Amino acid sequence: MTSIYDQDLPRNEANFTPISPLSFIERTAEVYPDRLAIVHGGLRQTWSQTYARARRLASALQRAGLGKNDTVAVMLPNTPPMVEAHFGVPMAGAVLNALNTRLDPEAIAFMLDHGEAKAVIVDPEFAGTMARALKLRQATTPLLLIDVEDALFAGEHQPVGSTTYESFLAGGDPAFAWQLPEDEWDAIALNYTSGTTGNPKGVVYHHRGAATNAISNILEWDMPKHAVYLWTLPMFHCNGWCFPWTVAARAGVNVCLRRVDPQAIFDAMREHGVTHYCGAPIVHGLLVNAPAAMKAGVPAGIKAMVAGAAPPASMIEGMEQMGFDLTHVYGLTEVYGPATVCAKHEAWDALDVGERARLNARQGVRYHLQRDVRVLNPETMEPVPQDGETMGEIMFKGNIAMKGYLKNPEATAEAFAGGWFHSGDLAVQYPDGYFKIKDRSKDIIISGGENISSIEVEDVLYRHPDVLAAAVVARPDARWGETPCAFVELKFGAHTSPEDIVAHCKKHLAGFKVPRCVVFGELPKTSTGKIQKFELRKRAGSAQAIDV
Repeated sequence: MTSIYDQDLPRNEANFTPISPLSFIERTAEVYPDRLAIVHGGLRQTWSQTYARARRLASALQRAGLGKNDTVAVMLPNTPPMVEAHFGVPMAGAVLNALNTRLDPEAIAFMLDHGEAKAVIVDPEFAGTMARALKLRQATTPLLLIDVEDALFAGEHQPVGSTTYESFLAGGDPAFAWQLPEDEWDAIALNYTSGTTGNPKGVVYHHRGAATNAISNILEWDMPKHAVYLWTLPMFHCNGWCFPWTVAARAGVNVCLRRVDPQAIFDAMREHGVTHYCGAPIVHGLLVNAPAAMKAGVPAGIKAMVAGAAPPASMIEGMEQMGFDLTHVYGLTEVYGPATVCAKHEAWDALDVGERARLNARQGVRYHLQRDVRVLNPETMEPVPQDGETMGEIMFKGNIAMKGYLKNPEATAEAFAGGWFHSGDLAVQYPDGYFKIKDRSKDIIISGGENISSIEVEDVLYRHPDVLAAAVVARPDARWGETPCAFVELKFGAHTSPEDIVAHCKKHLAGFKVPRCVVFGELPKTSTGKIQKFELRKRAGSAQAIDV
């Protein structure tokens, strides 16, 4: 029987529009055409100019024969063409595939083939890698190759294409009449996971999810109009956690940065009045541990967002000393970057830094526009008791979740089994609903039948004043099966010994959780600053044990 609320009340163009982040730049260019949109070296580009350039890109792509669901790969640092690609590519109906600039040619070649790229836009810094990747492709379909020119890149390079980015845009229409997607479920971006075994998986984003997460970023940060956002987080990483679209929605400023460097970051903060930036813990650690003279004159009140490892007390204290406001978020590529936040409470301000660090180390609660996040028993799919002790798997449900894995229906079905996205992260949930990761399912160390959380051990290591970065993995052991092996990167000038580290751990951990070996040295990291534990597992077998 038809409801009275459906009868003679049809959905039509006047009362229903697909949700897409493309509408954000359209509105901002109309309302704030002369507001600054992009800063890059000496470049100052307004929102009307940025919108026109994005439309030129879309028009030129369509004139080159690209359209709906065609993949456009880009290998770019955090520069203006990368911002423009986040709008121009989907305006053409195409799908943006932002490639990780740290990957080797073999991985890039796989992604170009797997994603069936029709066009590639490449920065001069990565032209050599791209040239080698193109020779490794298995596909024989021709690619439209577009070379970006950037005056801020001083190195030698050999162009890979027959046209430059500016020449290509010149052939496009700045008044191009782009259309919103017919369906907000249409793909907007393709992002590859940083697979540690086998080939990476292609994560497909939809317009609805991109817009939803971009708006949630605003709500979680209370982000004001005309915020000045510094690009320390790579835009190739989960589309910069959707912040290219967030900044457009707020008519903010994109302060571009080709590479992460503490001096360049502090200089940009002073020169441009930066209000917001994001990054992995390693980025914030670089700033906290920078010389005091480098930090002089940095504006107070800058909002920083951190994801990855939970911020230790030393980082929180260091950020507070600089006058920065740190927000801890959590997510994965499959949920558009951050999809939960450790929402802070005023009562926490009265607590000592150690207790605040404990509370802020939790992965928190769902983003505003995420439907649900729970810690569930993966066998029964029932919620675990909210006792802070019973472990389960973090699972997501809602619009901030991928369409699925490209050309991988088995992995997609497994990821969404039971109507939830399975993160693979093991956690506990507290009585207040906040949850805390205890480990990745693959990172739990089982020693003598006892489960050891590598994250718990790492939290203790970070409390040592000389530790800059730490990671704990399982080391094969003839007696116990596995024991913890700690890899530690010390702060500059520190002279701590492995025995000192073990003694420190003994003060805070049960005996069976104390690392049996400690290895000093720089930790291998991904391009987004995440520690590569799979590399450390390879090294752990030959690490020298300590008598604890």
